[in-house]
Amino acid sequence: MSDLVRVRFAPSPTGPLHMGGVRTALFNYLFAKKYDGTFILRIEDTDQTRYVANAEQYIIDALKWCNITIDEGPNIHEKYGPYRQSERKEIYKKYVDELVAKGCAYYAFDSSDDLDKHRKDHEEKGKTFIYNWHNRNKLQNSLALAEDVVSAKIKNGEKYVIRFKSPENETIQLVDEIRGTITIDTNTLDDKVLFKSDGMPTYHLANIVDDHLMQISHVIRGEEWLPSLPLHILLYKAFGWNPPKFAHLPLILKPVGKGKLSKRDGDKLGFPVFPLAYTNPKSGEVSSGYKEEGYFPEAFVNMLALLGWNPGTEQEIFSMEQLIAAFELGRVSKSGAKFSPDKTKWFNQQYLQQKSATELANLYSVILENRGISREMSYVKKVVALVKERAVFVSDFWQLSDFFFETPKAYDPKAVKKQWKENTPSLMTEVGEVIQNIDDFTSENTENLIKEWITKKEIGFGKVMQPLRLSLVGALKGPHLFDIMEMIGKEETIHRIEVAIKELSQE
Repeated sequence: MSDLVRVRFAPSPTGPLHMGGVRTALFNYLFAKKYDGTFILRIEDTDQTRYVANAEQYIIDALKWCNITIDEGPNIHEKYGPYRQSERKEIYKKYVDELVAKGCAYYAFDSSDDLDKHRKDHEEKGKTFIYNWHNRNKLQNSLALAEDVVSAKIKNGEKYVIRFKSPENETIQLVDEIRGTITIDTNTLDDKVLFKSDGMPTYHLANIVDDHLMQISHVIRGEEWLPSLPLHILLYKAFGWNPPKFAHLPLILKPVGKGKLSKRDGDKLGFPVFPLAYTNPKSGEVSSGYKEEGYFPEAFVNMLALLGWNPGTEQEIFSMEQLIAAFELGRVSKSGAKFSPDKTKWFNQQYLQQKSATELANLYSVILENRGISREMSYVKKVVALVKERAVFVSDFWQLSDFFFETPKAYDPKAVKKQWKENTPSLMTEVGEVIQNIDDFTSENTENLIKEWITKKEIGFGKVMQPLRLSLVGALKGPHLFDIMEMIGKEETIHRIEVAIKELSQE
């Protein structure tokens, strides 16, 4: 592979970055780093009607959170800048004029009303209106009008667009790095608008010009752009430029039913579709994000990488470095990849288990501080070590370990009904007396002494152990009971038994 691999991620700043967009950025990034290439961020903001002010910063923040480093972009090593298309307006005008001069594009003066009439007329006849070779010489454009008429219209400020002149009766072969060879009959193509009446280029023109001028070697983008590939290849040909290699990624599909994953699916089924939370500046609507939901960026990236790409092995957990080493476009699937919320949680759980007790304790300490609880880090680390196997998110730690930090304020009603019998208070009182006489209050020693006492009393273990856990925890949950007792200490253990006897004897 050439050492001149240059790829770009070119989103439109029209709102938050969908996870499908993040995956496109990720695959571009992996490919670039695999071959010591350059990853470029380009903001395609030619559609000013859909522009959203905070969207560009959101895109940059999202990539940063995913540890996708931008080599070139807005205000970053602008080797071929500017990297916002709205700041490259004059460049596009020059190139579209070149296409007109070559006879590869033309001025079209048709109004929206005129085109609507043509569409309705075709619909009434059971046909589809396509603006191309079969009717362009009959419409209001520079191919059908006299040169002086065209000049007069332009001079008088009459609105126009510039359309590409699609070739007639040609067959072109396109090569996609993922999908192979595609054959297209040019008679089926319409004459796409390249330059709009507001003086801005359409995606098609700006995209081609920028990719050429920025020396993009590979265009890796979503499947939805595959229908545009014939036009893009024809534009390269019209300019006399060598096209980059193209690869169109499969869609990310909704977890239930058919079709592309959307925000609506996330809202309906309760999972985010954006990497970061997003507040719509116009409506104030807040959309949830993976970061705020408690996902680790490494888990999110790992999950995305395996949506549509197969490493060819059974391995599922990959660091960014491992993804870069393993990634190949040839192993990207042609068919859509179904998103699984449960699998995404599984990835997060795997990464949580891999993290050190120190890192997790630091994260948990923030949650504790927000609750007004302050404990030594050594204590928090011990708690984390005892409960982390049951956690998916760091936010789960409180529900799994609240009893390590405070006396239960309530008791599970079902557990009380099942485990707290008429003679339980007297048994718990005796257990409290046994505990009071234990000097070495380590988990192992306490367990041995209490089990000896139960055996000596010839009581069923469940009659003591379950109510004891209920007294200390408030429910029949938690790690090894005697580990809990050692952690909270003898005085607190006795105190909780006394509170439980008082509270539960009143019910």
